[in-house]
This record gives sequence, structure tokens and C-alpha cells, in this order.
Amino acid sequence: MVPVRIQTLIVASMPAPSIIVLKPVEEGPQDTMFRIVPIWIGVNEATQMGIALEKARFSRPMTHDLFLDALTNLDARIEYVHIHDVSDSTFFAKLVLRQHDRTIELDARPSDALALAARQEAPIYMDEQVLEKASFPYVVKKHLDPETELAEFRTFVESLAPGDFEG
Repeated sequence: MVPVRIQTLIVASMPAPSIIVLKPVEEGPQDTMFRIVPIWIGVNEATQMGIALEKARFSRPMTHDLFLDALTNLDARIEYVHIHDVSDSTFFAKLVLRQHDRTIELDARPSDALALAARQEAPIYMDEQVLEKASFPYVVKKHLDPETELAEFRTFVESLAPGDFEG
């Protein structure tokens, strides 16, 4: 399993899907090229991910917060998220929990598992074959200022389509 992290969230307006962009941890910003894995998600999922990434708190618990509160009260925690398969543009994940000496694996949508991992700062792993099948190379251009580089990165990711996974 390869450790990955959430690189960015690109929120689009309807009807276009939003995108969670994952990046292998070992491929740092000093490299001239790294791989990215885009996961297309809906508006509601993007909203939940945005809340998790911004660490926003509300007066009433959101669904993901309720789930984490239930885990805490059951003496369990998120051990890690494991993205183990991809078929066309559909990713499959497991939410791995730890309760004392017991490991519990739950089938989960990647968007939910990633939102929970972001809230608890839990590690995220992806199988190497999923990374190979679903990743795209991205070249870092050293001569660009950070804002221009970010704008080009967003344009690159937004130009990707779920059909790019077929083949």
C-alpha cells in the first residue's frame, strides 16, 4: 500500500462533478514530476470534504461528526483508509477501524472515508495497482510563481474526464 494525501479539492458548480485530488506522500513538491489521482464526486460530497478540510464546526453535528462521536463512544477510532480498487472511474475503499485489539473493516465510498480521515487526520493508503491504473503525471514548472502554478494545476485537473480511466 502506498501512503497518499489529499492534495486539493476542486469544487465545481452543477452539473459538473467536483474532484478530490490525491497525491502519493513520497512524491514531494521538490520533484519535477509527480502523480495525481483525481476522484470525481458530487456536490454534497464536495461540501462535506470542504468542511472536513477546513475543520469547520457547527452548533449541531453533521453526519460525519455524528459517526466519529459514535466511534469515540464505542472506544474505537479510524486506523486508516484503504483505497483498494478502481473500475472505470469508480473507486472502492475500506474504512479500517481499531477497537482495542480488534480491527474492523467497513466498505465505504471513498468520499466518505476521505472526509472522515481528514477530520481525524488518519492515514490514507492506496494499492499500488490502483495508483498505477488511476494516476496521471503532473509536471511542476519551476519558473512559475505559486499562483500561476496553482491555476495551471487546476486547469490540468479540470481537463481530465472519468473516461480517461478507461483502457
